[in-house]
Amino acid sequence: MNKPHRLFDCLELQREKGGVEGALVAKEGGRWRKYSTREVKDIVDRLSAGLIALGIGCGDMSVEGRDKIAILSKNRPEWVFLDLAVQQIGAVLVPIYPTAHANDISFIMNDAAVKMLFFNDADLTEKVQQMIATVPSLKEIVSFERTEGFRHWQELLSLGTQEHFLKIEEASARINTEDLFTIIYTSGTTGSPKGVMLSHHNVLSNVMSTLPDFPLTLNTRVLSFLPLNHIFERMVTYIFLFAGASIHYAESLDTLGENFKEVKPEMFTTVPRLLEKVFEKIMAKGNEQKGIKHKLFFWALRLGEKYDIQEKGSAGYRLQLALARKIVFKKWREALGDEVKCIVTGAAACPVKLIRLFSAAGIPILEGYGQTESSPVISVNQLNEANWMIGTVGPVISGVNVKIAEDGEILCKGPNVMMGYYKRPDLTAETVIDGWLHTGDIGTLVNDKFLKITDRKKEIFKTSGGKYVAPQPIENKLAESPFIEQVMIVGAGEKFTGALIVPSQKALGDWCRQRGIDVNGASHGLLHHPQVHHHFQQIINEANRHFNKVEQVKKFELLPTEWSIEGGELTPTLKLKRKVIMEKYNDIVRRIYT
Repeated sequence: MNKPHRLFDCLELQREKGGVEGALVAKEGGRWRKYSTREVKDIVDRLSAGLIALGIGCGDMSVEGRDKIAILSKNRPEWVFLDLAVQQIGAVLVPIYPTAHANDISFIMNDAAVKMLFFNDADLTEKVQQMIATVPSLKEIVSFERTEGFRHWQELLSLGTQEHFLKIEEASARINTEDLFTIIYTSGTTGSPKGVMLSHHNVLSNVMSTLPDFPLTLNTRVLSFLPLNHIFERMVTYIFLFAGASIHYAESLDTLGENFKEVKPEMFTTVPRLLEKVFEKIMAKGNEQKGIKHKLFFWALRLGEKYDIQEKGSAGYRLQLALARKIVFKKWREALGDEVKCIVTGAAACPVKLIRLFSAAGIPILEGYGQTESSPVISVNQLNEANWMIGTVGPVISGVNVKIAEDGEILCKGPNVMMGYYKRPDLTAETVIDGWLHTGDIGTLVNDKFLKITDRKKEIFKTSGGKYVAPQPIENKLAESPFIEQVMIVGAGEKFTGALIVPSQKALGDWCRQRGIDVNGASHGLLHHPQVHHHFQQIINEANRHFNKVEQVKKFELLPTEWSIEGGELTPTLKLKRKVIMEKYNDIVRRIYT
């Protein structure tokens, strides 16, 4: 085919390359089920015909005239079947996080006037039933797993007639590259969700600009577990589909370790939080080692912390590192299937220490940057040394321009910049000015090439002394400690900088047991133990060395409960909802300043 200009063109491109035996792969009944390119195309076409039979279509092709279909599901092949089927008939998919609050789901469904909803399984029945009463536009509800009282998705595959199949071709022919591809509602850390409108061209330009940077060929095995509801994993899915990779879907986050060993992926995407969890387990095992094994483990860690892609180090260092990879780090690789060529991380800042350690272990971590409004990638590190700098989010991708505003804000211009916010031209005008997307992030260009993020513009605060404090770098440094699970810097309008810290219960418990401190009592009591408090003070003192006086944490409070999406403290992409945390822990924050 000619150069692709819609995202659903990926299947035709795969077919021309000879097809992929396992284009999409997932566990069904305990066994891995492969869907070939031909099977995927057949299912997608039949599903499209079924949707048309149920009255779903592109209307007059205007944004408002096109039918909206919502999806509330975990990652699975059916997610991609539906995405492709909806696209090629000119309807619009609106993905929603299954973990989202019912009020947010209701807002999104009504704002988009959703006509049809696909959901995962019976676990979501309660949320779905709430929708029936609150969303008057909703006409059909379909489940991916057989759920009592709801139509099963496979029933749609037999609804289409010859006439409906002809209508697929008619609708596809009308879809242009500049047409709306999806509406993604960003959770945001404050206010109601905003619907980001992305065209085929927005996302396809991102796919084509980044695809050459990754080690992907026909049948390359990849593992998918980040939510497809997020534009990061969804865009990367199209990189995989256009490259002809074999996408395997993890069963759940709980089975990741097992799935890594079964699939042996050559590449996957992740968020820093999951890398931190993996590293915590590695550290726990390292601490359990005795004698020479314990010494070798920490010797390897010290070597890894010095690793830099640009500065190779002395011949002696390189020799030691090669030895460490054979003795210690090979077990890290084996835990991930032993064939990983690279990991791409995004959505939040990744601790530099983790990037150095994993990359030193022969597991390159490439950090990138972007946001939903930029489809999402603005910059990303690459495997070649000239385009990889640890501590930055890499060079700006081809076709995209970046400049730093006078106040330090990162501005982006290019084919990846969104069409606008759905029904919110006022917000669009505030965010995209003369074609430049105002990201709300503060950063610099290192060596006029590598983008470095220093903070969120809205998160920078001023102390009562009139000094500015950027919380993110302080939080990133503190989070490098294996004893700190989560942290939020506070101090707006106060005399000094403070911190709310959620300790790692596993690391802290092991530390206490080694010192004979009773850990069986209430966790609240343990957090107030003098030795525990002193230990965290030492961690903070060490981190404070990296910051100027006004940025240094003077007082802190330890919290017993981890922040979560369900608890309302985190967005679905695991960003801190600072306003919620401040309100929820107001008494504790006040204690810091009393």
